[in-house]
Amino acid sequence: MATSTDAGSLKRGVQLLKILATAGSRGLSLTEIAARTELPHPSVHRILQQLSDERLVDRHAELKRYRLGPLAFELGVAGSTMYDIRDLCNPAMQSLADATEDTVYLVIRSGFDAVCMHRIEGSFPIRTLVLEVGSRRPLGVGAGGLAILAAIGQQEQEDVIARVGAQLADFGRLTAQSVGEACAAANARGAAVIEGTINFGVTAVGHPFRDAMGQAVGALSVAALSQRMTNQRIQTMTRQLRGACAEVESRLRSRQRLGWVAGKQ
Repeated sequence: MATSTDAGSLKRGVQLLKILATAGSRGLSLTEIAARTELPHPSVHRILQQLSDERLVDRHAELKRYRLGPLAFELGVAGSTMYDIRDLCNPAMQSLADATEDTVYLVIRSGFDAVCMHRIEGSFPIRTLVLEVGSRRPLGVGAGGLAILAAIGQQEQEDVIARVGAQLADFGRLTAQSVGEACAAANARGAAVIEGTINFGVTAVGHPFRDAMGQAVGALSVAALSQRMTNQRIQTMTRQLRGACAEVESRLRSRQRLGWVAGKQ
């Protein structure tokens, strides 16, 4: 039978995994983890070793840092098959398409890339179909990918830009520097705006949405003919996207599970 000590160790292990889930690929040092959990170093070290034994945590011997291990990824992949992100986002996307009359896109983060998962076309006669469902582009390319990149931590953002830098020249005149500047502009503006850089004559606005741990996992974006996208319309669209992403986040937290429940029974 499980003891109170077992339950406490499990709870602390989950706490550590949640912290590492927000740390990105560089991970955290033992001291940083202990400070965030407010647990003694020996206790944190013991739990990390147990998690490492189960492949839930990786340790870099030279850097002396910890990050999520391969089993955490495998569990995430297995869990993702139980929920269709498109179903969760569809109501908000349809409302956006109805309100703007333009094409709405859903992209999600996949490592260093943004993958288009879904799109809904608005009623405006001239369609701006700039992304095919299933297409993959580096983070920072396109309004959705830029919105996600701008929303992650500064260090991880720099790591991503360094990783995808060589691919950026394939998309207009993008460079590592210009993408970094675009991230700063997106944060200042409250939305990522791409004006004719990737697709001539097309302007797109993107906004990220976050999971329960506050990580930017995806984005919604709207693309339209540049001549339709006045500054006032971009501002209006930014507010609409913010509301749509808030709806998506709410659905992520309260998804219907057909009788399955989590938490205290």
